[in-house]
Amino acid sequence: MPLTRARYGKGRVRVLRLARDGDRHGVRELTLTVLLEGDFAAAWTAGDNRRVVATDSIKNIVNVTAARHVEAETEEFVGHVAALFLEHYPQVRAVTIEALETRWLRRTVNGEPHPHTFTLDGNGQPFVRLEADRDGAVLRSGLRGYTLMKTTESGWADFVEDAFRTLPDTQDRICATSMDATWTWTAPPADPVAANAAVLDILITVFASTYSAGVQDSMYRMGEAVLAARPDIAEIQFAMPNKHYVPMNLAPFGIDHGGRIFLPTDEPHGQIEATIARTG
Repeated sequence: MPLTRARYGKGRVRVLRLARDGDRHGVRELTLTVLLEGDFAAAWTAGDNRRVVATDSIKNIVNVTAARHVEAETEEFVGHVAALFLEHYPQVRAVTIEALETRWLRRTVNGEPHPHTFTLDGNGQPFVRLEADRDGAVLRSGLRGYTLMKTTESGWADFVEDAFRTLPDTQDRICATSMDATWTWTAPPADPVAANAAVLDILITVFASTYSAGVQDSMYRMGEAVLAARPDIAEIQFAMPNKHYVPMNLAPFGIDHGGRIFLPTDEPHGQIEATIARTG
């Protein structure tokens, strides 16, 4: 039987890089998955491991690269990791690296940013994915699980009316989602921290400042705005599940709901996904 595709690597490689500039420190914590493709078929088909780079070595390569590039931002760092594999191992044809950042925010103490005290940012995880081979690379950045809500200026109406529908139309509802967004760069940004922050600001601004006829409607306009503002982004992908807030019926207790009391639930949830890309 043919082996049609195979790859292997190391998952959940965790590393924290601590950049020291006197008493001012910078923290960069990542969890990486590194996967290799190439001339490894004999390990599957003949029990021959002579061309296989051990997954323990893959972990060590990440750590060595971290030590060599302590201050590199994630987009640059994963490029260094991929380059090491492609330069040192001729049997490696392609490298795919996914990196999730655990983001630590500098804490303000007595009104001033503290040089070495941080608190965990609980909203979303920055994300980088690099697919590199000997012909080039595709770099993506984004966020996983970034949660946002607006409590009005959102509706859901005029959808299919059939025997299975139980939801009424509404022109005013809570709109909330845990957003995964991934944008593909035409070239690596010179300042990825500033560039990614600018993209997030665009997404939130469109979400907050325009009426939403549904998550699909908001998602498309958010993507359009990013592409209009950022010529260095080729496309943006979204997955935005609904986080539902269901009005509670308090009529049995003689209490008018008044748009004030809701049941939070995200199971089951609507799952809305799309990619918005440039034409041509």
